[in-house]
Amino acid sequence: MSEFPNQFEPTEVEPRLYQFWEKEQIFKADPASPKEPYVIVLPPPNVTGVLHMGHALTCTLEDILIRRKRMQGYNALWLPGTDHAGIATQMVVERHLQKTEKKSRHDLGREKFLEKVWEWKEQSQTTILGQLRLMGCSLDWTRLTFTLDEGVSLAVRETFTRLYNEKLLYKDTSLIQWCPRCHTALSDLEVKAKESKGKLWQIKYRLKNDPNKVLVVATTRPETLLGDTAVAVNPDDDRFKAFVGQEVMVPLTNRAVPVIADSYVDMAFGTGALKITPGHDMNDYQVAKRHNLPILSIFDESAKLNQEGGKYQGLTREKAREQMLLDLAEQGLLGEEKDHLNNVGHCDRCDAILEPRLSQQWFVDAATLAKPAIEAVRNGEIKILPKEWEKTYFLWMENIRPWCVSRQLWWGHRIPAWYCPDGHVTVAVETPKACGTCQSASLKQDEDVLDTWFSSGLWPFSTLGWPKETADMKAFYPNQVMETGFDILFFWVARMIMLGIKMVGKSPFHTVYLHPMVRDEHGQKMSKTKGNVKDPLEIVNKVGADPLRFTLAAMAVHGRDVLLSDTRIEGYRNFVNKIWNATRFVMMHFGDVKEAKSDMGNDVNQWIWTRLETCKKDINLALDQYRFFDAANRIYSFVWNDYCDWYIELIKTENEMSARKAAKDSTAIEVLEEALRLLHPFMPFVTEELWQRMPIKAQGRSISLAPYPTDDPEKLAGRDFDGLSVRRASQEMGRGEFQAGSDRITTGTTVVEAIRSRRGECGLNPNSEIRVQIVGPKKNLDALQGADWVKRLIRASSFTLGGDKPDPKKNVLIAIGEMEAFVPREDLMDVKVEIAKTEKELAGLIGELERAKQKLTSHEFVGRAPENVIKGVQDRKTLLEKQVETLQAHLKNLKEG
Repeated sequence: MSEFPNQFEPTEVEPRLYQFWEKEQIFKADPASPKEPYVIVLPPPNVTGVLHMGHALTCTLEDILIRRKRMQGYNALWLPGTDHAGIATQMVVERHLQKTEKKSRHDLGREKFLEKVWEWKEQSQTTILGQLRLMGCSLDWTRLTFTLDEGVSLAVRETFTRLYNEKLLYKDTSLIQWCPRCHTALSDLEVKAKESKGKLWQIKYRLKNDPNKVLVVATTRPETLLGDTAVAVNPDDDRFKAFVGQEVMVPLTNRAVPVIADSYVDMAFGTGALKITPGHDMNDYQVAKRHNLPILSIFDESAKLNQEGGKYQGLTREKAREQMLLDLAEQGLLGEEKDHLNNVGHCDRCDAILEPRLSQQWFVDAATLAKPAIEAVRNGEIKILPKEWEKTYFLWMENIRPWCVSRQLWWGHRIPAWYCPDGHVTVAVETPKACGTCQSASLKQDEDVLDTWFSSGLWPFSTLGWPKETADMKAFYPNQVMETGFDILFFWVARMIMLGIKMVGKSPFHTVYLHPMVRDEHGQKMSKTKGNVKDPLEIVNKVGADPLRFTLAAMAVHGRDVLLSDTRIEGYRNFVNKIWNATRFVMMHFGDVKEAKSDMGNDVNQWIWTRLETCKKDINLALDQYRFFDAANRIYSFVWNDYCDWYIELIKTENEMSARKAAKDSTAIEVLEEALRLLHPFMPFVTEELWQRMPIKAQGRSISLAPYPTDDPEKLAGRDFDGLSVRRASQEMGRGEFQAGSDRITTGTTVVEAIRSRRGECGLNPNSEIRVQIVGPKKNLDALQGADWVKRLIRASSFTLGGDKPDPKKNVLIAIGEMEAFVPREDLMDVKVEIAKTEKELAGLIGELERAKQKLTSHEFVGRAPENVIKGVQDRKTLLEKQVETLQAHLKNLKEG
């Protein structure tokens, strides 16, 4: 055996193994392969910085999926890429430019500024790709894509042109959300609503024909009154019926506006009368369209009052409000002021307060595109998991609004529309030589760029070469899974579905899995302000990638946030050490075993093979259902408890080890090798390093290409050794006999765990010996016959099976399923302490018994649950009743003794 290091050193091993994987092209997919494809495209991280913990969760879960499928023999493709992130990247570079050169983008001009952004992109992308490698992501780097690559840009222009020609994309003047800091339009989804403390002001509007009469309106934004074009009341509100049809004077102006009736007005809000400012309120805009009202824009691109503002021109919204309130009060037009909670729209990127603004923009008819996307989910063509997100998806998609796709930025996909001097528009995939209407050769391209989500909405197929009919497109579309955070279900997932169905004619993927959010251990959102941000790369550099990956997978429970703590990460680093030390022990003793030769007549071997078989079944079922947390916890339990704590403990006595070495028994090696393959998708580095040292292993130059273990040996293609599986062994020697050997060990381990637990509760010295008598059914006692290892592990000076129950007043009773263990009091306990512990244990059993009874009397449970589940609860109830009866008698004896 080659030298086996004392401990796993991730800083040395992980980079070396990743270089090996890349050199061997382990992750490369082949479009010509006859294997069934399995495709995931990585949600492209923005080229604005470094990976955060949300990225780490995404990478971990997707890598688990792709590594398992690769090991199952699929033509697995995990396609990497990065996103240009229009607004975010331009903001970052502008800030950097201002800080380092004291210049704005306008000082440089468009061409020079874009050169700066490309430099930033190259630097940031290099960093991000290195970080993905550090996380162990098995991405096919030969297909690395950037959203501004020419191939993706062609797909963007093709999509824009097709939608335009089908009148599903158009230019229109409409009210949009405007960011006064980024100086660009936003889509509705880029608006982040924040609740803030504000005021509700009452303002008096004098009647034009009778200035002595006033109509009092309530508003949260008095600074917008200069843009009022009406005052609205509810048609059913008797208080204001006499005002409808009259005109009122807009305060601080000489302008009269009509009083209209519209059911949009909430009679219970404020005074029941609303000022209508259609140029700066989305709801007012709809009212104005219904009533053919004029629309006034009173703010410029920086949200300062424009020429419509009169003497307030040039003031910010805040300053204008302050001055107007003073002027209204001076004129006697300001009424009551109340505290009020507002939902205020903020820019999702820079957090500035947005300003609705009338503007000419490009829009996509999202409602038309949404119809087949809704149907694809409704008919099961696409599954959304967890399923509860489907309801949210339908609610949003069925109420979708036109999608504003133009952005007043420089960084991004330039809109493929050209204008001639006469104002004709020519939309084309390639730069036209002349106007499509008048043939003028004097053309100017639209200055705007497209919303980043437009290009990323094409990601499942633009990355495969569409609109060209490439080999990749034929082999790998549609993708199998889209795994991402629930927070971008509408930003991204819905748009990919809409555009995929429209442009390619097929849904872009079959399953959408939405993972939870990562928060700190107290459930708080991570933020630099709170100082609770955990940097995944710092953790990797400290403990390695495997513990972080396993932590994220084990805590990714459906419907719950991932609460990340240093304690859990440290715990799984200990798990890595446990695996390493167990393998080192096994290799030290069985490293020269070269042939698969497991003694299936040995009870301990039967037990560990049976446990492994059950583990394989549980893990594969959990991963098929995207229950990463169940799969992670199941493999952890098998490796740590079954293999390391029990199996190795049972075989490492001098006589047992000698016999196994003489027989060259391969069980320890074979079971460990399969466990490493089960664990590999979760912990790729330590499993590869250990697997390469295995003297007996599955076929393949890397564990990444070895077959993933399954409870069905027929699926284990490619094994290059003749090791016996549980199923083969059971066929050769009879399933009943094989199971019986396993059951004997299970009975023994149950006894050991129960007695060890009681020893610990009593604070007994580990070296102190005790006397034990076991009473129970014959089948259990028979299973314990000759089990000297049980006696050894519980530190028993005497170990008696059967016989009459000893005096309960002189012995401590330990209930073990259908069995009862008795230990003399003086060997184990303090009577007062034992009474307290027995009462606590009894209360727990009674509670569990009551829950079982409630289930069996529940019509819903009995009516819906399968028969085997109902029987399981009935059997558990019977056992609990017996255990409660036994403990009650024991408690009585303790108190009377």
